[in-house]
This record gives sequence, C-alpha cells and structure tokens, in this order.
Amino acid sequence: MLYYLAEYINYLFNPPGFDVFRYLTFRSAVSAITALLISFYVGPKILRYLKKKQIGETKKDDGPKFHWSKAGTPTMGGLIILCSVIFPVLFWGDLSNIYIIIILFVTFSLGLVGFIDDYLLVVKKYKKGLIPRYKLLGQFFIGLVVGLIVYFHPHFQGINSTTTIPFIKNLQFDFYIFYIPMIIFIITATSNAVNLTDGLDGLATGTVSIVAMTLGIIAYLSGNEITAKYLNIVYLKGNGELIVYCTALAGATLGFLWYNSYPAQIFMGDTGSLALGGSIATLCILVKKEFLLPLLGGIYFVEAISVIIQRYYFKYTRKKYGEGRRIFKMAPVHHHFEMSGIPEPKIVIRFYIIAIILAIMTFATFKIR
Repeated sequence: MLYYLAEYINYLFNPPGFDVFRYLTFRSAVSAITALLISFYVGPKILRYLKKKQIGETKKDDGPKFHWSKAGTPTMGGLIILCSVIFPVLFWGDLSNIYIIIILFVTFSLGLVGFIDDYLLVVKKYKKGLIPRYKLLGQFFIGLVVGLIVYFHPHFQGINSTTTIPFIKNLQFDFYIFYIPMIIFIITATSNAVNLTDGLDGLATGTVSIVAMTLGIIAYLSGNEITAKYLNIVYLKGNGELIVYCTALAGATLGFLWYNSYPAQIFMGDTGSLALGGSIATLCILVKKEFLLPLLGGIYFVEAISVIIQRYYFKYTRKKYGEGRRIFKMAPVHHHFEMSGIPEPKIVIRFYIIAIILAIMTFATFKIR
C-alpha cells in the first residue's frame, strides 16, 4: 500500500528521492525493518494477552521430562510472526504480482490451519487439537490451490510444470500433470517437518530466518534477466518481488527470536510452524528449486526422517521380537541430542551453523554444474 502511495506521489509531483521506492533492494530492506518493528510492537502486547488468558503450552508426556517445566509458557506466538510478515509485504510489496499473491495466500491459510489447531488444543482443551486428518485436509487443499494456479495460470506458461536440476547445466525436469500432486506433497511435508523442528527454544525460528534470506537472494537472481543469464538459470519474470516477502520473513523470525530464544518467553505453536514451513516450501516451488529443498532445508528433512525411521523401526521390531526397539533415544533427532546430555542452547546454535553451511552449499550448486 505504501509502495503504491509512493508511486502515486512520484507520478504526480516527481519529488527528489522518491524513485528509490521502485528499487527492490530498498523495498526489501525497509520490509525487513518494518517486520522487526512490528515484532517489537505487537510482541509484548500479544505476550501479555496470552498470559492474561492463561493460554500456555500443555505438558507433553511423550517429550523429554526436563521439558515439563516449560508447561504453561504462552503459545500461539505465531500470531506475532504472521503480523510481522503479512503487513510489511502489504506495505512494500507489489500486490499485483502473482508470486506475492500466492505466497501471502499460503502464509495466511496455513497460519489459519495452525491457529485452529492451537485454539482447540490450548483454549478448548481438546486432547489432540485439530483432528490430524482435518489438518492434512487443510494442507492438501492449500497445496492443491497453489498447484492449480502454477500449472494453469498464463504467467507460468512454458515453465508451469518444470524445475531445475542441481549440478546439471541446461537441463530441466518436467513433471507434467504430476506437478500438482508434487506441490501438494512438498507443502504438506515441509509444513509438518518445520512443525517437528519446533521443539527447542529458537530452533525453528532461527533456521527459517537463514533459509528465508537464502531463498530471497535466489528469487532476486532469478527475477533479474542479466544475473539469470550469467548464472545460466531460468529467468522468472517478476520473481524478484519475492525478496520483499523473504526479507519480511527473515525480519519477522528474527524479531520473534527476541522472545523465543532460550529460555523462551513464548512458543510459536502450529500457528507459526505450519505457516513458516508452508512458506519455505512455496518459495522453493516459486523459484523453481524444488530439488534443492532437501539440501537447503536439510535440518527439517533430517528431523522428519528421524521421526519416520524411529516409528517404523519400533513397529518392525515389536512385530519381530515382541517388543519395540528404538534407533534414537528420542525423536525428532534434536531430542536425541538432548537425551545424550548436550545442553539445549548448544544444540540450537549448532543447528544454526549447519543451516548456514547448507545455505552456502545451496549457492554453490549454481556454479558447480
């Protein structure tokens, strides 16, 4: 909105300096700053409200016993993230851009699904919150909408079902009609994977900030015809506008980390984790780097795989030996490290380091081909 106002003022009066609002670099910077300021403004207000209404984390019997002391910590803090992401993009983004429309839809919709789950769990005291199949149905529907838009919208003509393959030059993979199911799977799987990662103070928040900035740079490069040609990647007209969203996402998660770092004053809940995971997945889809998701989002990939391995190995050994056995001391894998005696803050910092290394490796794939 402020972007359009600045454009209108520039058109009418052409005041000196107003041309700066046309530049993505400027708007992405003020988007990040706006996200931080909103986080610092609404954060304490939401935190006080949640405390007043006693909307806190419930005791998790299937989690580590030393996490039981966290019961009662305000949750649903994802509301802070949603406000801090959506409003800066509304202020500084080009709302006619198809990429911005899609990513805002996913962020809001998955945030709503997560909010319903949190509300039923911590306010209505439903034992499992939103019934898992209804949650999956919501994720499926959101993925279906994104898939249909990308596959059939004229803007994506010629690239609608294709994606780039890492480490291989001048080759794209075409999913054809299977691209829609693939999008549904990626959005559902990644939103759940980030949800699983959100088990330690600041873990999901900080890693999402790193991934968001990486994807913002990729979007900027993909949306610039000169840099796209130089790097020999697919030129995606209008894709650069996503950097305004990505910097807002990075600013919002850093702002939330102010309250969510160890010891956390507030948890994001499914309101935040589902929205963040879905956003990361959708960004990879929109920049045509779906195959890079397991690398860039390696933290989330390993967390999800650890849960799958633990569950199926337990079922297999129970059937074969009469009692279930475990590979990890506890899953997701960050709990395994906790149970091994590594302090929570150290695990989180080490995961940040790994996330940065994975981001560097992701950039390396642009040249190692």
